[in-house]
Amino acid sequence: MQNYVFVIDKNKKPLNLVNPARARELLNKQKAAVFRVFPFTLILKTAIDNPKIKPLTLKLDPGSKYTGIALLDGENVIWCAELEHRGYQIKDALLSRRQLRRSRRNRKNWYRKPRFNNRKRSDNWLPPSLEHRILTTETWVKRLMRYAPISELWIEKVKFDMQQMQNPEINGIDYQQGTLWGYQVREYLLEKWGRECTYCGKKD
Repeated sequence: MQNYVFVIDKNKKPLNLVNPARARELLNKQKAAVFRVFPFTLILKTAIDNPKIKPLTLKLDPGSKYTGIALLDGENVIWCAELEHRGYQIKDALLSRRQLRRSRRNRKNWYRKPRFNNRKRSDNWLPPSLEHRILTTETWVKRLMRYAPISELWIEKVKFDMQQMQNPEINGIDYQQGTLWGYQVREYLLEKWGRECTYCGKKD
C-alpha cells in the first residue's frame, strides 16, 4: 500500500488526501509547495471555497514499544505509520542519572544528613516513560487532525485474563498459584541434584 499525501489550502485548512501521482502533478505545475516532509504535506497556493470533504477515521493501536496509526476512508486504509516510543531509553537514562548522583553524594557530601523524604509526587503523577508514550501519541493525533479531515478516533484497548477465561470463579491467591504452581521448583531441585537422592545418591 502506498501512503497518500496530505493537502491543505492556502488558509491551512485540511483537504482530502491525494495519491502520490496527483501530488507530483500539483508540484510540477507549481500549484502547490511542500509544507511538511513528514507526514508529507502539500500546501496549495490558492484557497478552496466550500470543498467537498470526505471525513476520515483515525485508528490507534497502542503498545509499550510501538503504536500503530492508520487513517481510513471507510474500510480502505489510505495512510498508516508506526510510532516508536523511547520508554526504555528514558528508563535507562534516569537509572544512569540516579547512579551518578548517588556516587557524587557519597564522594563529596558524605557528611550531609540524608534527605530522602523531602520530595512529594502529585496525585496524577505518571512514570516519565509512560508519560512520554501518552504525550507523543497525543502530539501525533493533534498533528494529523491539522492536516486531515478526521471525524472519528478509535483506540484499540485489549486486555486478556487467561486464568479467568479458563476458570471464571478464580480470585484471590489462586491467581498466584496457576497450572505450573510447584512444578518449576520441583524441576529446579531435580536438575540441581542431578535427579539423585541428596542422602543416598540413588536415582529414580
